Amino acid sequence: MAAKTVLIVDYGMGNIGSVCNALDLLGGRYLVSNRKEDLASADGIILPGVGAFGAAMANLNNLGLVEPLTERVVAQGTPFLGICLGMQLIAQDSVENGFDRGMGWIDGHVLAMEPPDGLRVPHVGWNGVRARGASPLFSRLDDDAHFYFDHSFHLQCDDQWVAASCDYGTTYVAAVQRANILAVQFHPEKSQRNGLKLLRNFLNVVQSPLGSCDAPLC
Repeated sequence: MAAKTVLIVDYGMGNIGSVCNALDLLGGRYLVSNRKEDLASADGIILPGVGAFGAAMANLNNLGLVEPLTERVVAQGTPFLGICLGMQLIAQDSVENGFDRGMGWIDGHVLAMEPPDGLRVPHVGWNGVRARGASPLFSRLDDDAHFYFDHSFHLQCDDQWVAASCDYGTTYVAAVQRANILAVQFHPEKSQRNGLKLLRNFLNVVQSPLGSCDAPLC
């Protein structure tokens, strides 16, 4: 089977260089673009993200990408991976720096982290992640595998969409899945061996798509 191509969405808010470097190490085929024409022909989509929710949504809207992204991912079932801010953008809304609407692919809200025990925010550094169910992202990864986090806000959503969680004074959502829609709060491109394994798992999903987003966590 010929290798398929992943589009990395370039909307001015991403860790694109690090994601490209990781895919290069894996031998993955990818294209960095914000053109609707490229989006329409992509076999898989990665939406990285670093920065503020409102600015990211403004960039996506200004580039005219929200509607075509929703068509490709939600309507057509194209495999999707959101990374860090890219996970938060698929929620309904965020209270970061006010209130902003997200893309609304997951029935959830982005809220400020308020960990107990005097833990610092932002949450920066390595943290164990516990996978739930049989999410393909965590295939062949050890239980409580560690990944690199850097965030001050978190996604709160219905438990049926939670693919993994982490503890930072309390339990936070670390990954979500709604069939072909996969997303992680941490940075796999900065998470060394475990991160490369997870990205390899996503490339495998692109090779063998999971189906439409009407299904719950598989």
